Amino acid sequence: MRIYFTLLCSVFLLYCKAQPKPGAVLIAAGFTEPVDIVHAGDDRLFIVERTGKIKILFPDSSVTTFLDITSNVGSEGGEQGLLGLVFHPEYATNGYFYVNYTDLLGDTHISRFSVSGADPDVADPFSELNLIFLDQPAANHNGGDLNFGPDGYLYIFMGDGGGAGHNRSQQIIDNKFGKILRLDVDGGTPYTIPSDNPYVGIPGDDEIWAIGLRTPWRCNFDSLTGDLFLADVGSESWEEINVIKSDTAKFLTYGWKFKNGKMMRHG
Repeated sequence: MRIYFTLLCSVFLLYCKAQPKPGAVLIAAGFTEPVDIVHAGDDRLFIVERTGKIKILFPDSSVTTFLDITSNVGSEGGEQGLLGLVFHPEYATNGYFYVNYTDLLGDTHISRFSVSGADPDVADPFSELNLIFLDQPAANHNGGDLNFGPDGYLYIFMGDGGGAGHNRSQQIIDNKFGKILRLDVDGGTPYTIPSDNPYVGIPGDDEIWAIGLRTPWRCNFDSLTGDLFLADVGSESWEEINVIKSDTAKFLTYGWKFKNGKMMRHG
C-alpha cells in the first residue's frame, strides 16, 4: 500500500511539473473601474468604465474614448454607474448599441445609442433613445447586464432594487425588479413585446421573461448551444449560477427571495 501511494504521489508531482505556469501580460493600462468588456464583431474591444465612459482597445494596444456620458451617470454607490453594454446583432449596418446605467438620482436607464456617422470609433452622445426607466428604491442590487439572445431579442438582467424588507423579485405586476426582461427592439419604437413572453395575455408585466433574481451581474448565451448562463450575486456567503437550456419552454422563478445559493438547470 505504501509503495502504491508513493507511486501515485510521484505521478501527481510529475503531472504538476509538466503543466505550463500561467502568467499575466499587460495589454493596456489607465482604465477607471472597468466593469465589462464587449466586442462588436470585429477586432476592437470595448471597455466599459463604471464612471460613464466606453473606451476602445485596438489590436495595437492603443486606447480611445468611444462614448462619454459621465455627466449623465451617477456612480457614487459601489453598485451604481455605467454597468452594461451590448451591440445590436446588425450593428455593422444600423450602428445601434445598448447600455444600462444609473443616472445622477440613482435610477436605471436602458438606452440605445448610435455610432457617429462620420467616425466608426466614436459614438454620438446625443443619440440616446430610452427604452426602460426604473425609479430605483435603493443604491444597490442594480444588476446591469444586457445580451441579445439567439432569437434576436434583447435580454435585460435587472437586480431586485436593494434595500431591506422587500420581495420585489416575486412581484409581477408593475414591478420589473429582480427579473429578466425580454424585448423585441426591432418590432417598434422603442420596442415591442415578444408574443411568447410568459405574461402576455395574463396578469403580469409583459416585458418579464423570468423572475426570482437578486442581482444578476454577468450573464451570457453559449454561442454554440444557445444556453443561457446566469450568474446571480448571492446574499452573505452564497453565490448562484443558473443554466437555462435553449429549448426550455417554461420559465420558473429562480428562487429569490425564498432561496439563495444554488445551481439550477432548466430544460
